[in-house]
Amino acid sequence: MLPPGGRISGTRLARLLGEWRRSGARQGSTDLAAALKLLVADGRLPVGTRLPSERELTDALPVSRTTITSALDQLRTEGVVESRRGAGSWINGPVGAGGGITGGDDTLIDLTRCAPPAHPGLRQAMVAAMDQMPEHLGSHGYHERGLPALRQVIADRYTARGLPTSADQIVVTSGAQHAWALTLRLFAGPGDRVLVEQPTYPNALEAVRAASAIPVPVPMTDDGWDVDAYEAALRQVGPRLAYLIPDFQNPTGLLLPSAGREKLVAVLRKAHTPLVVDETLVELSLTDEPMPLPMAAFGGDLVVTLGSASKSHWGGLRVGWIRASAEIVHRLTSTRAAIDLGTPVFEQLVLTDLLRDPEPVLRQRRLEFAAQRDVAVQALAEHCPQWNFKVPAGGLGLWCTLDAPVSTRIAVMAQNHGLRIVPGPRWAVHGGCEQMLRVPYTQSPEVLREAIGRLGVIAASVAGTGFPADAELSTPVA
Repeated sequence: MLPPGGRISGTRLARLLGEWRRSGARQGSTDLAAALKLLVADGRLPVGTRLPSERELTDALPVSRTTITSALDQLRTEGVVESRRGAGSWINGPVGAGGGITGGDDTLIDLTRCAPPAHPGLRQAMVAAMDQMPEHLGSHGYHERGLPALRQVIADRYTARGLPTSADQIVVTSGAQHAWALTLRLFAGPGDRVLVEQPTYPNALEAVRAASAIPVPVPMTDDGWDVDAYEAALRQVGPRLAYLIPDFQNPTGLLLPSAGREKLVAVLRKAHTPLVVDETLVELSLTDEPMPLPMAAFGGDLVVTLGSASKSHWGGLRVGWIRASAEIVHRLTSTRAAIDLGTPVFEQLVLTDLLRDPEPVLRQRRLEFAAQRDVAVQALAEHCPQWNFKVPAGGLGLWCTLDAPVSTRIAVMAQNHGLRIVPGPRWAVHGGCEQMLRVPYTQSPEVLREAIGRLGVIAASVAGTGFPADAELSTPVA
């Protein structure tokens, strides 16, 4: 019995693969197999996807039939692809120990997730939460809006940032991605246009597509958000919704200043287009400069704000929230039961404890991230001097401009050097960003130096200049 799944055309697969072949490489089948494994690991070729025939792939890429056959043979050996005579080939399973992309190899460095480990203070908050659990065990445990105490401390945090907020304006969710999915369900339906930044967070794009809506990119400039471009897009496309990350934008790290916020909200208000603001990184300013007011301070009920503890505290908490008008909150909670029945009580108690006095933890986190950012900046200057980037004032990653459109090649080759990194096109709506690469600095300084050292070796190889004479990888790579 064949697994369920759609079929991908040769043309579509070729577009996803991008520039997969290394310059001067003789073993094209190895490069092609590695590129296909990257698509599987990134989720762009889900399990069950039916692959084009070898003849169709030969025409679409184009490469020899021998190269296609050899690449598929490699993937069959590793269990990534399965084939059956008369039925074709399909993605059989996630890339794991056989493929070397995921699994238990402790030599692998993962730069795909811009997320830090938990802060040491989290354990104490968990102990405090456990002490409070008995008083909740006698209730049903379902809280569609979230625990009142947590909603209040989140509201107080907004008020302290200059945006008066009540607990009735807060809905607790299971992370910011869940918050975005709930908001999309409320505002957008099949065929609706949703304005997004280009580049932007890939999972946000996937959520738009999962809602059968259509993401419409508005390109960012080197300095940030082009208000005129948004005005033109609003006029030409008539979007149902707009999604922005104005605070240390992911992946660029840019911060939208107050004047820009006011102008952009005015343009959206004129078009009667609701704005969803993702503030996942807002607490991670790495300078002493005051932060701009939240976007909702300029847009009122027009703006729905998403927040999360994943970057500031720990992604494993899986607690986020929505701040909106009381009317929108009511609509959100009325429709939430179709997706879930509330966020786990224990995790809410943990975050409540952390947010009662958040500054000590946040201050320490910011110092750690600033030091790691500086390590990454120094290592890139040493190992990848041909790359350009702006040092961000906050956030968790560096958005690098490469010396050539080779982002996908680097991501493919990185697997053979015990490294995982997201290629630039993943941040774009319809491809592009091939000359861009995000380098997170959420790892320890030692791991960052090692990872960027490997990137330097890979970049030199992809550029066709060969390996640096003094290049050494301190960790053996199979």
